[in-house]
Amino acid sequence: MKFSQLFCPTLKDNPNDAEVLSHRLMIRAGLIQKVSSGIYSLLPLGLKIIRKFETIVREEMNRVGAQEVLMPMVIPSQLWKDSGRWEKYGPELCRLNDRHDNEYCLGPTHEEVVTDMIKQGLKSYRQLPQTLYQIQTKFRDEIRPRFGLMRGREFGMKDAYSFHDSLDSLKTTYESMRLAYEAIFQRCELRFKMVQADNGSIGGDSSAEFMVLSDTGEDTIVQCDSCGYAANIELALSGELSNSRDSVNELDIEKVHTPDIKTIEENISFLQVTADQCVKTLVYETSDSLVAVVLRGNDVLSEPKLKKALGSDICELASPDKVNEFIGAPIGFVGPVNLPEKCLVIADHHVDTDDLLVCGANEKDFHFKNAKLGRDFNISQFYDIREVQNEDACHCGRGKYVQMKGIEVGHIFQLGNTYSNAMGAKYLDEQGKSQFYEMGCYGIGIGRTVAAAIEQFSDEKGIVWPVSLAPFEVNIIIANHKDAQLVDAAQVLYEQCLSAGIDAILDDRSVKIGFKFKDSELIGFPYQVVVGKHFNETREVEIAHRQTGEKQLVSSDSAIDHLKKLICR
Repeated sequence: MKFSQLFCPTLKDNPNDAEVLSHRLMIRAGLIQKVSSGIYSLLPLGLKIIRKFETIVREEMNRVGAQEVLMPMVIPSQLWKDSGRWEKYGPELCRLNDRHDNEYCLGPTHEEVVTDMIKQGLKSYRQLPQTLYQIQTKFRDEIRPRFGLMRGREFGMKDAYSFHDSLDSLKTTYESMRLAYEAIFQRCELRFKMVQADNGSIGGDSSAEFMVLSDTGEDTIVQCDSCGYAANIELALSGELSNSRDSVNELDIEKVHTPDIKTIEENISFLQVTADQCVKTLVYETSDSLVAVVLRGNDVLSEPKLKKALGSDICELASPDKVNEFIGAPIGFVGPVNLPEKCLVIADHHVDTDDLLVCGANEKDFHFKNAKLGRDFNISQFYDIREVQNEDACHCGRGKYVQMKGIEVGHIFQLGNTYSNAMGAKYLDEQGKSQFYEMGCYGIGIGRTVAAAIEQFSDEKGIVWPVSLAPFEVNIIIANHKDAQLVDAAQVLYEQCLSAGIDAILDDRSVKIGFKFKDSELIGFPYQVVVGKHFNETREVEIAHRQTGEKQLVSSDSAIDHLKKLICR
């Protein structure tokens, strides 16, 4: 490819609506172009990078025996109704009707379609296990699409699905996929962590996320500095509470007038207490009841942990009107003392039985001081339902948690028979009996991984691609386009690169060399070869390494061999 023929509209300045580094650089480097909110066109270089990553993904999927298929993006509603997700999935599911008023959705994921595919085409345990995958466009109507390809509405995904006759077989494939994912991200030279994760709307029994480490990541993850356990902060298991406070004297519960004092912070200031001397009581609504959830004042509730504790997929904060009607007090004054008998009261296991606590009095503008668990109120059940904090004790009992930011790029699930059961997908076992398939699900965000790579591989000049993802491995720059000798030498070098299997681009544009350098650094080609004044004087070319900034003069006759060694050809 010659730069003069390339469609690559680079920009000098950052676009106004780009919030994160990868979004800014992808637009400035001419990789993507915005069409609408959360919807982007991939321009030639952007698509080339995406295709290189897809090739890596395909090679590793094929290596573990997965077979590629391609399923439709437009899915009939009946499949989603069969699985129970048509209403459950929420407004992110883009629903539409055809001219005959048949209902469809744009696929955000394909568990339903692939389960129906296997249901129709596979009958016997002898055909198991099977793993199918696709690389395909998805659509999720995100409420706030942002960050370019990081969180778009339309996006590319590799999604794989496995089918088994036993949990042991499922776990074997799950482990194979874990290793395949590690190989994929290692080949891209990414710094990443695999962490315990929430299954979310996908369902199933257990899952793990692959996080590219980045300070701009939306997800907070923690890792124990002793045992190495890592998890999304919402799922990380809490260790024992370290309580160094002195013992307190027994005091009677006291009702205190707290006019318009609703938050923990306001109570701390007004009552001259500390956050861990307070408890907050949140009222949640499940499919069939209201639940009072009690936490220490300085803790944050983990809703995924709460859902798991209650065994309910539907678990949302109750509306202010519902809380007032049920408790008899507005939000901000709800507490565990004297709650209605029919109200289930649960607490995080860090709520201490020995403390005298500040809590809502279930009456507007009043709180209790010196409330004591077991004397003034009771808890039905204790759970681990808080988010861990930086330097909290790990559940292993030996180390502390260290927080870091990450970008989720992959997610693997053990689904069990969630979908096969709902959709009646069965096989015949050795005894000829019908059994539901055990299933696994394995996703990688294609554009999201490329964007996450830019968050790691960039500097003040632009992107710094590893060879595995670079749109071109080598950029050959003609220093002076008016010098016929340089033009001819660069053309020869360019053709030699192609013959040697080196993916090169020739910058033959009639622009100043400084402009060429800036574009080369912005786009991030791993190696830059300048055919300039040294060639005329000594028949040497300058080879520069984008990542290190190292420059070296090399004879034009040995340039190809030198580049092959650098690129490991």
